[in-house]
Amino acid sequence: MQRRVEEEGVAGRRCGGIQLLSEAALASGDMWSADEIAELCCLHYRTRLPKQGKPDPSREWTSLAAVVKVESLGSPGTPQVTKEVVAMGTGTKCIGQNKMRKTGDVLNDSHAEIVAKRSFQRYLLHQMWLAASHQQCSIFIPGTETGKWKLKPNVIFVFFSSHTPCGDASIIPMSEPVSQLCKPATGAGAVGQLAEYRSNHDHLGPEDERKSEKMAGDYKIKRMKTDNGYFSIITEDLAVQQGSVKREDDTNPESCEGSVERQTANKETTLGRPKVADVYRTGAKCVPGELSDARIPGLGYHCVGLLRVKPGRGDRTCSMSCSDKLARWNVLGCQGALLMHFLQYPLYLSAIIVGKCPYNQEVMRRAIIERTLFQGPVRKMLISGNSHFQNMALWSVEKRCQHISCLPAGFVTQEVKLLQSDLQFEHSHRAIQEAQTNSKTKLVPSSAAISWSAVPEQPLDVTSDGFRQGTTKKMIGSHQSRSKICKVELFHAFQKLVMSISQEDLPDTLRKL
Repeated sequence: MQRRVEEEGVAGRRCGGIQLLSEAALASGDMWSADEIAELCCLHYRTRLPKQGKPDPSREWTSLAAVVKVESLGSPGTPQVTKEVVAMGTGTKCIGQNKMRKTGDVLNDSHAEIVAKRSFQRYLLHQMWLAASHQQCSIFIPGTETGKWKLKPNVIFVFFSSHTPCGDASIIPMSEPVSQLCKPATGAGAVGQLAEYRSNHDHLGPEDERKSEKMAGDYKIKRMKTDNGYFSIITEDLAVQQGSVKREDDTNPESCEGSVERQTANKETTLGRPKVADVYRTGAKCVPGELSDARIPGLGYHCVGLLRVKPGRGDRTCSMSCSDKLARWNVLGCQGALLMHFLQYPLYLSAIIVGKCPYNQEVMRRAIIERTLFQGPVRKMLISGNSHFQNMALWSVEKRCQHISCLPAGFVTQEVKLLQSDLQFEHSHRAIQEAQTNSKTKLVPSSAAISWSAVPEQPLDVTSDGFRQGTTKKMIGSHQSRSKICKVELFHAFQKLVMSISQEDLPDTLRKL
């Protein structure tokens, strides 16, 4: 995206004789807002998706993600911007490694963000077919190389997620005013925060909980007594997490020693400022063979910046967390390796919007952008605290990111715009919990995942446990059991695209020798 802006200009471009808003102007967000995008996605979910696959609001919840096309149709003087949902996904599940298949006919990861992205790839394949068929309604225009295409300069894509991505982006500091630090949380907000905390903590298995309790004995915990009970804080050895949050009252970021004394000395100056009490837990587990979470109660529970895999019920998964995948898309694009054969430049998201839920801008930036940049705040977060554990984390991240500069032409780490909306998805865990405050029914995540793409043939796809909903054991392996966005189906769509184009019009990488 950055390279295209430099080559084609920022002030404005001409398409069909009409001067249009530039990609940079569209991406700035001046012509759209986070709430507008979120409202459009929620409306699409409510009106365009059938009841099939949606959760039972009396006992189930789900997550929502979507890709929105933002297009400029007017001139800079009289701008007209259209917004259209082109891909959508719901889901919270992920199959274990024992259920994965080499045939590629099962959907391994059914988290909403991943379903939406794969649905988006299906949309892109259809748009490429339109372009190759010389139909003007496509989002692609010819590139400078034979068989190569590029995105129209007046089109960008915005990604919406009803919740913070699992993994590193979900390790968010819990803070409240110091004057209320030792008071019990009350009210609807506290109920929602507690519910969110428990929903994340429920992903931990018995083994993880035992390790957490065992490691807790190695650290000193100060228990502050109040009229309403006790509130526990760690007084030393904050290790990794001490450096991952912004400390309002710590004047020396290179050391965590004497933090309690400084807190006491600065009590008057920090009164009313947010003070970190804990962090939200993520169920995503550290990649096997690398550093692990300390699981210290409170701030030191998680180690930030690490690669993680999604949790499984008994059977470990091989699917990376949504935070890790979004960070990857921010460098490699969303088009996938197959479609890249036809593209002159990778297709990047211009903005990522998160709905109303626990959210932290600095944490989101760390997880999606800075972990791949490996500079500035990331380095400081990892090395602050002077602990051997953090130095190991620094070495691990540096080892993973040392080749980030050796990317092919056109690939860069994007400064994607990160925003939050104040709108809450109606079937989110928090929304369902708030609506069922008087119910004793235990809320569970929906087992179904919905895929929707803006394509003419079979736009809707509902799956469960990686296969189309209703699939029996005897049907597994048949065409009827496959999701339209599983690997083999997307490959077949790619094959169909290649076969529809004459040899002389194909890119060099796809021509027969």
